[in-house]
Amino acid sequence: MQYNKVDICGVNTSQLKVLTEDEKTDLLKTIRNGTKKEAKAARDKMIKGNLRLVLSVIQRFQNRSENPDDLFQVGVIGLIKAIDHFNPELEVKFSTYGVPMIIGEVRRYLRDNNAVRVSRSMRDTAYHAMQVKEKLTNKLNREPTVEEIAKAMDLPKDTVVLALEAIVDPVSLYEPLFSDGNDTIYVMDQIGDLSDDKDWIDEISMRDTIKNLSDREKKIIGLRFFKGKTQMEVAEEIGISQAQVSRIEKSALKQIKGE
Repeated sequence: MQYNKVDICGVNTSQLKVLTEDEKTDLLKTIRNGTKKEAKAARDKMIKGNLRLVLSVIQRFQNRSENPDDLFQVGVIGLIKAIDHFNPELEVKFSTYGVPMIIGEVRRYLRDNNAVRVSRSMRDTAYHAMQVKEKLTNKLNREPTVEEIAKAMDLPKDTVVLALEAIVDPVSLYEPLFSDGNDTIYVMDQIGDLSDDKDWIDEISMRDTIKNLSDREKKIIGLRFFKGKTQMEVAEEIGISQAQVSRIEKSALKQIKGE
């Protein structure tokens, strides 16, 4: 199936219009602030001007046996939700917000039609949690914590976590979500770093300690513990014996532990 040439849902994909970022911004502002007639016209234009965005997302699922027409229609639903909820005053591209929304809608569709079934009650809990999450996001202007979602649902945190995990497919942090030809958005770009201050303080302390090692000691520690090489591989790369590598490594580690 070549998505760039065929008709999907009666749409010739080779003739899909692409809007510029300025055009998207203007349309989104008109949707929010224009008259009812202007807003409707702008919304229709915004949807049609982002169908290629939907197309780029559903191509990620082309290896599945799902009908492309069905996936495209589901993706458009995600697009419409993104348009209706996106805040044009935020300094972020619409695609950065829209792509995850479209992917989420497609994944929900695939989960509902998956041969591996999750219990009805657990699925209902998960869907309710997602609805609560969306409401809290709009209310708080930020991503709510699991604790906040659980509190709003009057359910234990573990129950909410279990329900959400049961309906989510595993995905690589380096899986690309969208690329506009310049910047590629990866899964890891959509999540935050939950490490506390102690982590980077420890890292700074470790770097300061390593600075006191000799150049050869730094080289060996770097190859052994940051690149994961064996003592034999390090010995071959540096040009000394494995016994020497072992001796230098032990001395360096002893110095690090002492400091």
